[in-house]
Amino acid sequence: MVGILSDSHDNLTALRRAVKLFQDAGCTLVIHAGDFVAPFAARELGEAGCPVKAVFGNCDGEKKGLQAALEPFGLIQAAPLKFEHRGRRFAVVHLDAQAKTLTTMGAYDVVIYGHTHRSEIRTAGKTLVLNPGETGGWVTGKSTAALFDPKTGLAEILSI
Repeated sequence: MVGILSDSHDNLTALRRAVKLFQDAGCTLVIHAGDFVAPFAARELGEAGCPVKAVFGNCDGEKKGLQAALEPFGLIQAAPLKFEHRGRRFAVVHLDAQAKTLTTMGAYDVVIYGHTHRSEIRTAGKTLVLNPGETGGWVTGKSTAALFDPKTGLAEILSI
């Protein structure tokens, strides 16, 4: 299982709930699609017990601090982040416009993005497009995260 979140915006309570969800689901990877905001928030994902892959969002100004915070258990970089996990090709970005471009390429099994604070799961051709919504819950009042099963290719958005 892969745990997916975005736009946590320093909400430690919501991050801890997401980590618990990912632990309970037995996640082998956690993906964050940007906007941690501060390094102290990024450190929370170390408790998930699996590697973390992340991209910078438009509110992630302290890039060196975020890289240092994630280094013991994962990585963060400028989008797009492209990789393969359990036989699936992933592309991770923060901005929806970048996600649209990557989706139209048809080169990825899963395209993950954030930024809009609105959750979405849809298919475009053979590509699953996923926005886990906002984990922080500051804008919509609803904290969400997603789980993706690489084996079945199915994803779900969960309130946390």
